[in-house]
Amino acid sequence: MDMEELQEKLSSQFRPWQRSFRFWVRAVDIYAGYKVFQLRANREKDAEKREAMWEKQHELAADKIYDMCTDLGGFFLKIAQIVGKPDLAPAAWVRRLVTLCDQAPATPFHVVKGVLEKELGASVDDVFEKFDVNPLGSASIAQVHRARIRGDKSDVVVKVQHPGIQDLMMTDIRNLQAFALYMQKTDLNFDLFSVTKEMEKQIGYEFDFSREAQAMEKIRRFLYENNKKSPVIVPRPVPNLGTSRKVLVMDYIDGVPIMKLGDEIAKRGINPSGKIAAMAKESILKSLTLAYGQMILRNGFFHADPHPGNILICRGSEASSELHLSICVALLDYGQVKNLPEGLRLGYAKLVVAIADNDPMKAAESYEELGIETSSRCRDGNNREMLKLAQTMFDTKLPPGVTMLQPFSEDSSIKKISVQAFPEELFSILRTVHLLRGLSVGLGINYSCAEQWRSVAEEALRAAERKTGK
Repeated sequence: MDMEELQEKLSSQFRPWQRSFRFWVRAVDIYAGYKVFQLRANREKDAEKREAMWEKQHELAADKIYDMCTDLGGFFLKIAQIVGKPDLAPAAWVRRLVTLCDQAPATPFHVVKGVLEKELGASVDDVFEKFDVNPLGSASIAQVHRARIRGDKSDVVVKVQHPGIQDLMMTDIRNLQAFALYMQKTDLNFDLFSVTKEMEKQIGYEFDFSREAQAMEKIRRFLYENNKKSPVIVPRPVPNLGTSRKVLVMDYIDGVPIMKLGDEIAKRGINPSGKIAAMAKESILKSLTLAYGQMILRNGFFHADPHPGNILICRGSEASSELHLSICVALLDYGQVKNLPEGLRLGYAKLVVAIADNDPMKAAESYEELGIETSSRCRDGNNREMLKLAQTMFDTKLPPGVTMLQPFSEDSSIKKISVQAFPEELFSILRTVHLLRGLSVGLGINYSCAEQWRSVAEEALRAAERKTGK
């Protein structure tokens, strides 16, 4: 072993320790800043002054969180996607974190080429007629390149995993688990540790691209076979190249990220703030939520990562009339998928019906069926608060009077209900609904997925009854 190899080996061994140190220094600084400020803010009697003080503190913390996420990258980009939404985080956090959607640094092409040739067992020039050196995008786990296979007429997308990223992300998750365990014991009456354990399981799956290809094809078949026209376009893995754990080749879909929808509508000569644009946005949201309602409630196997970077508006869509804008939606990246147990799928179907019917008693009953355990003082008491928490967690439309979750507020349902145990497998549904809510807020539409899913949920429950003969 030469000196350069020795240095690289030592560096890789110490990298997790260095990363952990950098995380804890920043996390403790942000947390301590809030705790010290909380004591100072509680002494201020004037409500307006206190609110202004909190806004400044949130802005200070937002800068620190942004710096931590950009510096560490990887898993913390995913955390930014979850936290940086108007209903979940302070406005100052959202303003800073909303720009962090998959802004991971790209791996140099010579490294990408090495991974490709090792995984495919052939040189890049032998396999591809053309291969764009600059990636279309780089996310926390992988980056994607546009290419064309020799002998084909259509372009493909080649997804290549960043070398060494798995070890770093697992380090990040374990640090977050320790922080979550501390938070739930000191400041937040919610089973955060179970949530982070499910995150660990789901993120672990993302490093196997052969599994992703199978999931993509399974969801594609389900949506295309159960609809006259699939609500969303799903890419097709390219069969003749095969897949490996670190490389995935799939159809290229020509489109623009949903975050640039306003620009795309304007290019078509339509006022982005007008009636036609509003109808288009609602159509997009309905297509996405319909696909998710069918996947979760009817199939139990679903794409669990609908953040804006994974949603494309297809360029082939045209404005058909003044009263309608036909826009097709493509759903990308099937690294995070979830297969729900039958009992949990049906329990969630009952909760969806309870939310849509605004029924506190049914909501409370669904909690028990789903295995959500709350404190005894709440189990026997206010079912209305249980329904409010269910709406806050599992519907894209927030309950009346609620503009964000505010988990640390004494008036929040999370504080009042005190969730003692939250099944790990429910987190994927929770995360999916919250990402859909973020899209709803971003599109300016106050939309209830529970109301849209009600008929799908009832159909799923009826099918289960017919199957068991009850």
